[in-house]
Amino acid sequence: MIKIKNYFFYNDSKKEELGNGVSRKILAYNGNLMTVEVNFEKNAVGNLHSHPHEQMTYVLEGEFVFKIGNEEKIVKAGDVLYKQPNIEHGCLCLKKGKLIDIFTPIREDFIK
Repeated sequence: MIKIKNYFFYNDSKKEELGNGVSRKILAYNGNLMTVEVNFEKNAVGNLHSHPHEQMTYVLEGEFVFKIGNEEKIVKAGDVLYKQPNIEHGCLCLKKGKLIDIFTPIREDFIK
């Protein structure tokens, strides 16, 4: 039986440097949901990619140009993006920023 965890503390999460001005912290995961914080320096790029997971992204800070499929838009703090499974997406950070990503199912490739 899997033990359910109900509380996740920010200071318990480890920051992972991804290179080129991008870092992430896996904040929480359980069952089918995962929450990840991604930090971008100005001009950092989130390379175009796709994955089989559904993803919601909340722009906590900063300003980004996001490309999802064939559509490109500028997003700012407070905006939310949805990425359906297998759609190509990526971004360019225009002003230093922070994103909160929520995935279902969890990104097992993020867990080491």
